[in-house]
Amino acid sequence: MKSTKAASRYAKAILELAIEQNVLDQVAGDMNYIVEVNGETKDFQVLLSSPVINPDRKLAIFNELFGQFEKLSMMFIDLITRNRREYMLVEIAQSFSTQLKAYRGIVPITLISAVQLDSVTKEKIFDKVRASVTGVLEINEIIDPSLIGGFIIRMDDKQIDASISSQLSNLKQRLTR
Repeated sequence: MKSTKAASRYAKAILELAIEQNVLDQVAGDMNYIVEVNGETKDFQVLLSSPVINPDRKLAIFNELFGQFEKLSMMFIDLITRNRREYMLVEIAQSFSTQLKAYRGIVPITLISAVQLDSVTKEKIFDKVRASVTGVLEINEIIDPSLIGGFIIRMDDKQIDASISSQLSNLKQRLTR
């Protein structure tokens, strides 16, 4: 929890600097690339968390990996590495992405359904969600056959569960009391 708060603060700082210096899109691309590299190779994760590799060596590796990054991004990576916070780099990049979406008014939602929904049904669902939020919806759709039917919508820390499996589970609990 402590590193999440710190990562959020670092992400907020670089977001504000990127806005101030008018390099937001470039820094956003850099942060996305960091998350991408982390997902593709385990060696990067090991490098970030290794206490054995000294900060100067890590900085040399980061300069090789991220040489094409925006100057602000490289200065930021340099700063957190010198302060021995490089293990938080991926978490900071993810938090940056979340905060950037909020800054741009993008509301990410996830629609989970048992089968692929037709466009009319999806639009009805999205219209109901749009009525309760301000901003542009960023929709991620997931198919989960274990729901049996219906759907689940996740947005931030809220969830609307209209799935058959959930209703059956609730019914089972009421009958076994």
